[in-house]
Amino acid sequence: MSKVTRVATFNPPNDAWGGDAAFEGTCRRGELRGIIKINQNNCVGCDTCTAFCPTDAIRGSLGVAHKISVNRCVNCGQCLTNCPFGAIEQMSFVDTVMQKLDDPNAFVVAHPSPSVRVSIAEEFGGNPGDLTVNRLYNAFEKAGFHNYDVNFAADQTILEEGTEFIRKVRYWALGERGDDLEHMAAHPFPHFTSCCPAWIKNAETFHPQLLPHISGAKSPIQMGGALAKTWAAKYVWNVDPRNVYMVAVTPCTAKIFEASRPEFNSASQYLIRNGEIPSDTPSFQDIDAVLTARDIAEVFRRKHINPLELSDERATETMNVYTGAATIFGNSGGVMEAALRTAYFILSGNELSNPDLIAVRGYETDIVEATIPIPLKAYDGKIIEVKVAVVNGASRNIKAIVERLIDDRNKYHFVEVMNCPGGCVNGGGQPVRTMGTSWLHPLLPLPLRA
Repeated sequence: MSKVTRVATFNPPNDAWGGDAAFEGTCRRGELRGIIKINQNNCVGCDTCTAFCPTDAIRGSLGVAHKISVNRCVNCGQCLTNCPFGAIEQMSFVDTVMQKLDDPNAFVVAHPSPSVRVSIAEEFGGNPGDLTVNRLYNAFEKAGFHNYDVNFAADQTILEEGTEFIRKVRYWALGERGDDLEHMAAHPFPHFTSCCPAWIKNAETFHPQLLPHISGAKSPIQMGGALAKTWAAKYVWNVDPRNVYMVAVTPCTAKIFEASRPEFNSASQYLIRNGEIPSDTPSFQDIDAVLTARDIAEVFRRKHINPLELSDERATETMNVYTGAATIFGNSGGVMEAALRTAYFILSGNELSNPDLIAVRGYETDIVEATIPIPLKAYDGKIIEVKVAVVNGASRNIKAIVERLIDDRNKYHFVEVMNCPGGCVNGGGQPVRTMGTSWLHPLLPLPLRA
């Protein structure tokens, strides 16, 4: 088995959130910047990183230490995971989270993504997928966390994104009109997924003409943060929502950026509006900190916890209940597959005879296309052919693919875009192996199944 490399990290500097200006380059006030950086002392200028950057954000001549343009970077971390010399570093909130775990007034919640359970075993000498989810939950609890699986929120994302797509079908494909559909006039086909923060940042910066096409649904992590501090704090944990400290545990470095975005403070706005917390309470983010798979392994090491050695037994908890549709979000095509299952059921009134929509799974293909026939119960079984595409491993060629989609906007109804090859399972926050591009490595974590 290849050696897992410890990636250099750094604490956020004082100016990481920017100054008082509304915008600084492509970042708004309060948004984190410089999440990925190149160590000038370690970079040999081999130029490997530039081949994996989706936005041409890396500058430097061959043989000269490279630098990352903050204004062009989408924080995906593919340059980091593919650097042969370990010269690229990631901003880390491990120290901040460790302090919160020691704070008796803090109700610290671990919010783990499905891809983390696939990869975390490698950090402790195991193989991809060795760690069961119950062992991971037990490790979180032993470290001082409460558990709230991202899959719980991912099921809600499926309902949001799936029903949003259905409204577009009714308005644009079937010509229906009504008060519940009129806002779709400004949101035409093709419908793009919104779960990947690197893709969203890419679209905002380089392809703003696509913004009306992108789903308005939050990512599962952001849905989870808002629900944790409202519904779960009140009805499940019975704690003051102001004491809930949400820690997303993710395979993705771009989630660090996403959590800092100013619009993701829904919980505090809701709680103030409904009189559940004082009106003068300062606004707070739905997700307080983001740890990558590498970061949470460091937390476990500091706490002297090896998840592989813990019990596989655990009682079912409310916040850890989910479906297999949520689990496949971490694999390319997973969001599409899950949303199509929902759309098929609502439009046809029946479950898919075979819910495994293998045709939309990306794996190592840059873009896959499929046509899914759906009989419409409201139209006497009339068949609508839903044309979909899944963009996989966008870091290699996303610009060319997006331009192709822009040139022919009528080609597809639904498009999933994931920045990282294979989807979240190969995100920039996953374990890194020495001297090898991770997306081609023979030990790449296996695709998740429902």
